[in-house]
Amino acid sequence: MIRFDFEKSVGYWIFSTGHMLSRAMNEELSAHGITYRQWEVLAWLSYHGEITQSELAEQMRIEAPTLVGVIDRMERDGWITRETDPCDRRKKIIRATDKVQPVWEQMVNCALSVRARAIVGIPEEDLEVMRRTLSLMRDNMGENVLGPVPTDALIAPTGPTKASTPID
Repeated sequence: MIRFDFEKSVGYWIFSTGHMLSRAMNEELSAHGITYRQWEVLAWLSYHGEITQSELAEQMRIEAPTLVGVIDRMERDGWITRETDPCDRRKKIIRATDKVQPVWEQMVNCALSVRARAIVGIPEEDLEVMRRTLSLMRDNMGENVLGPVPTDALIAPTGPTKASTPID
């Protein structure tokens, strides 16, 4: 018989919690006709302004072919535009359309609502430890796409920084 200790598996807890957060986001965002993955695209666009399709796939930590389907649907539904980069015709630049602006605040409120549900009863100092720990785990895995977090920011954070993701 195979055995696995789920209680001690950091990966299990992270993946399980991530799945529950994604599912909650999909439920909240469905009223706006958008999925969590599509919202994530818009969140990265709010962070960067515009971004190439390959950079976006890297930021989202998904394969480019997976992103293409998401982008195709978003373009079809009028959420984003995809244009050829004038400096490099191989690259596609993704931008949010004017359709996003009137509902963006409501979408962000969906994310804030999910976050509020998720962190009920967790002291702020515990949340800060979790953020630092997860950042270190990203660094350990070699994929902290937000770049290095300054050591002093890990010790005494003073608020949102460029190292914060739009979906924290």
